[in-house]
Amino acid sequence: NKMDDFLRLLRQRTKKPVESLLIQEEGGTINTIAKATRIAQQMILEASKCRREPCDISELLLGVECGGSDATSGLVSNPVMGIISDRLVAAGGTSMFSETVEMIGAEHLLARRAATPEVARRILDVVRFREEEQKAAGEDVRKTQPSPGNKDGGITTLEEKSLGCIHKGGSTPIMEMVDCAHPPTKKGLVLMDTPCYDMLSVTAKAAAGCQLIVFTTGRGNAIGNPVSPVMKVTANGDTFRRMSDNLDLDMSPVLEKGMSLEQMADITMENLLETLSGKLTKAEIYKFGYSETIISRVCEYC
Repeated sequence: NKMDDFLRLLRQRTKKPVESLLIQEEGGTINTIAKATRIAQQMILEASKCRREPCDISELLLGVECGGSDATSGLVSNPVMGIISDRLVAAGGTSMFSETVEMIGAEHLLARRAATPEVARRILDVVRFREEEQKAAGEDVRKTQPSPGNKDGGITTLEEKSLGCIHKGGSTPIMEMVDCAHPPTKKGLVLMDTPCYDMLSVTAKAAAGCQLIVFTTGRGNAIGNPVSPVMKVTANGDTFRRMSDNLDLDMSPVLEKGMSLEQMADITMENLLETLSGKLTKAEIYKFGYSETIISRVCEYC
């Protein structure tokens, strides 16, 4: 049946244990929950045997996401992550960012950075498709973006938001643009085609294999993920002071104390490596937003 086919394909793609239960076969809800509990217990016992091993930074697939953006996002936090992205790529690693709708108005700049003409054409085609998809659904992205929250934070146009958004990708060539939730096939800077929902994009990056996701925000966000740690950063000092329970790194010294972007990138890289080595994020500590998982549907619009 279709479930057996799905499980077979799933097991081909992962070495991790995969178990399935059908409520009709197990004899109702209570029996199913009881059996699932025993299976989960055994999985936890096996997982507890795992030990951390040293690995090179070139093995890192870093996801970079933004949400609740304001003027400080395009001025500081996204450019800082662009520096991090460039450093990671130079070290042989991979950096990935997404949200295709937030590339509208800046797609020509991304296409210029494409490693090949084919990648450039794909970037332009995918961005055009996303805008046309929304029009077909009766929506106009230029009326819904920037969001009311973005406007309250000082972002005035979609193009302005997009120019701030693409700063996350630094300045290296774009090696490929993958479909939503698909793992990259190349090292370096990679784009992913996702709608402009931050929770959906975080889920997609985790599904693609990102070991860590850095989430830049201006107005604040409580997002987390049960698979990949989400390290949330902001350059808005008021936001950090107001939401320190949710945010992991304060980048406001760039605006408030004259710290350079490079200096803040050094601090961010240190925090990033600590998180990769086991330091818990706020979302992991408090379980805030820890269960937020959204799977893409056909024809999404903002």
